[in-house]
Amino acid sequence: MISAVQAKKYDESSAQLASDIVESAQQLVRLEIELAKQEVKELAIRNGIAIGAFAVAGVFALLAILVALPVLLVVWIDNHTLVAIIWLALYLVIALGLALFGRFRLQIQPPQKTIRSLKETREWALRQISSNNK
Repeated sequence: MISAVQAKKYDESSAQLASDIVESAQQLVRLEIELAKQEVKELAIRNGIAIGAFAVAGVFALLAILVALPVLLVVWIDNHTLVAIIWLALYLVIALGLALFGRFRLQIQPPQKTIRSLKETREWALRQISSNNK
């Protein structure tokens, strides 16, 4: 049989253990929030570069139309046409390259590290709770 003193110590140690688990869980949540902030910041920087590449691609496409098209119309005669077509093709190739670069760098997704870490924290908390109930 458990004496009253032993039962009181058992209750106190259980309460302390539960308090420690809650404190650990709170610390983990704070760390998870910091991880999420860092991951979102990294993703924002990466996507900022990708969006910048899309913007520059748009500028080059606009330049191809606004510069090469008038040149083609004005100098439609002789070899000037070939030069204007080459100029237009060059701008379009640059725009296509930048658009593809931006497309492959763009990532729209939830923060994977944070989600994985949250799952691990949940599993840890469930293990702690189930081991304390035994």
